[in-house]
Amino acid sequence: MTLLDIFPSLRSGGMLPRLDPAVWPRETHYDADGRITVGGVALADIADQYGTPTYVLDESEVRARCRAYRKRFPDAEVIYAGKALLTRAVAEWITDEGLSLDVCSAGELAVALSSWVDPQRIVLHGNGKPFAELKTAINCGVGRIVVDSMTEITLLAALATRPQQVMLRVTPDIDVHGHPAVRTGVTDQKFGFPIGSHALAEAVDRIVRQSNLELVGLHCHIGSQIYDTFPYGEAVRRMVGEMARIRDEHDLTLTELDLGGGHAVAYRSGDAEMNLPELADIIEDSLDAACQRHGFPRPHISLEPGRAIVARAGITLYRVLSIKQVEGGHTYVTVDGGMGDNSRVALYGVRYDAVVANRHPTGPMMTATIAGRYCEAGDILATDVRLPVDLRPGEVLAMPCTGAYHHSLASSYNGVGRPPIVAVRDGDCRELIRRETIDDLLARDIGR
Repeated sequence: MTLLDIFPSLRSGGMLPRLDPAVWPRETHYDADGRITVGGVALADIADQYGTPTYVLDESEVRARCRAYRKRFPDAEVIYAGKALLTRAVAEWITDEGLSLDVCSAGELAVALSSWVDPQRIVLHGNGKPFAELKTAINCGVGRIVVDSMTEITLLAALATRPQQVMLRVTPDIDVHGHPAVRTGVTDQKFGFPIGSHALAEAVDRIVRQSNLELVGLHCHIGSQIYDTFPYGEAVRRMVGEMARIRDEHDLTLTELDLGGGHAVAYRSGDAEMNLPELADIIEDSLDAACQRHGFPRPHISLEPGRAIVARAGITLYRVLSIKQVEGGHTYVTVDGGMGDNSRVALYGVRYDAVVANRHPTGPMMTATIAGRYCEAGDILATDVRLPVDLRPGEVLAMPCTGAYHHSLASSYNGVGRPPIVAVRDGDCRELIRRETIDDLLARDIGR
């Protein structure tokens, strides 16, 4: 007997709450049996077929978010930040939708090229690019390389056999007051050249003296999880001012301005997130004002969303292993994953939510802490989560908004293999990345 037999009104959907579209893919619903479906596929069925933990990725959601950026920024180049999540399929989806791609390593570059991404639509980033990776990027013909140090200028000048477009990463001294690990716009940090500094002036001078390097613009990235649009307007004003200074001092008019990404998403209901129409307006207004003030021709704008494209498209599935009530303390729900597949809680203190995916609870609820399986006291996935009192081992929990920086940051800590990625769309599912096995782990161990 199912809930539908006891409560027929559930069949109409009237008693089933709508899963918050701020944190779930738009095509998320309850089916007739009270199970959560994404892209027309029941999450419980995915857990049964592929095991847990498993990353689920809604292809339609990824594509829709690419289109939203193209709609709001029709004259800009939208460059997907591959570090958020990069697989061959994701590279195909985002380039199909008209986005370019940024990569930070030879590995990410290889994934992109194996998906037939046009090298001219690839941007190479990173503050520590090894010689071999710069050589690979140049030989592959990547469109632009973002220079982050004097050493890179020397290496690129030695490696480039034909004109290579480069941009300089600039820190505009803008503090977004977020987690210290993601405040990348302040002056004293590892990325880029401080705005207005002698180091930046010297970097410009070194590049313009190289006949095989073409300095086309400046790049900045002011931080992550930013929901206030004002810092982007300030970044435009400062960066255009710096471009005007370079013009006056070096007789060089730069044509490209890359404003990076960092656009906030909501991880739990009620979280603030970036408003794209407002962001588009403030960039346009600031650009007009700054260019008019400095008599500078309007540069071509680029943006680099990553998390904002894939975070909400992802859900992670876990199975409950045990429920433990500590007298006078918390209720711990231990699942079969944890910091190996989601390190962001431990790294950044991110707060997630989770719900039962295999049924719709109708009884009393409890407040619980979802604990991971790893041998670390800090292996906690979520706190203050509302779960049914009658939760049992073996049930499936779904954690929304886990499409970004989960697979890409995953590890095999404690000898636990990394989860698979399963894509869903229009009622079908397919495996994009298979589960890492013990045989995979042993294959790398050659110390006998």
